[in-house]
Amino acid sequence: MIIAGRTFTSRLVVGTGKYPSHEIMKAAHEASGTEMVTVAVRRVDLSARGTASLLSWIDRDRIFILPNTAACYTAEDAIRTARLAREAGLSHWIKLEVIGDERSLYPDNEALLEATRVLVKEGFVVLPYTSDDPIVCRKLEDAGAAAVMPLGAPIGSGLGIQNPNNLLMIKDQARVPVIVDAGVGTASDAAIAMELGADGVLMNTAIAQASDPVGMATAMKHAVIAGRLAFLAGRIPKKPHATASSPTAGLVTPGAPSRS
Repeated sequence: MIIAGRTFTSRLVVGTGKYPSHEIMKAAHEASGTEMVTVAVRRVDLSARGTASLLSWIDRDRIFILPNTAACYTAEDAIRTARLAREAGLSHWIKLEVIGDERSLYPDNEALLEATRVLVKEGFVVLPYTSDDPIVCRKLEDAGAAAVMPLGAPIGSGLGIQNPNNLLMIKDQARVPVIVDAGVGTASDAAIAMELGADGVLMNTAIAQASDPVGMATAMKHAVIAGRLAFLAGRIPKKPHATASSPTAGLVTPGAPSRS
């Protein structure tokens, strides 16, 4: 998976919130094989040192940190948070979130576009979290987004992929990577996203709040790989009737005289 010229061998992006402990988070990251994790700028104590710091539990030699603007409800707030992340030395990459509704956590796409345009002009590599709207995704790409990140379902819902046709349309038109973000609940959801042609999947709650986060991280790793391989292999067409797996054409009926 190549984003803004940077190559990732893993197509699974993982979050850092909601884990029972930092130790479990670190183990889950290792089990997932991820090479990029998201960190909510507004929820991390950038002044903390040693094991008190969330950042100390991330293997930064192997894992790339993608700051995000979680909990921002205006373009101005998201832009300010992105600038803070860069000034704090986290990254000039940003997972851009501008939330439009506190209950659904759906994005405010108008504000998202505004913030994307500003941050791209300032030299940020912008990965916006957006609704699964092909038109909005196209506008974000035109605004300079390095990837588009349409939701599979509301954040933390675990509902899985709700609008597969929308994701197909988004992928069909996209000239940048498409990463399905939010809504994944279990491994089969991740596999479906990848089978639809997504370039990657981002998840947090599905792993962090599983009964066994490390086990679920392992499952997600294999699901993403399997889904990608299935997409590349090409599934058979769906048909409303049966097709024999062992065709009868050319078979000799028992007892029938030989034509030799």
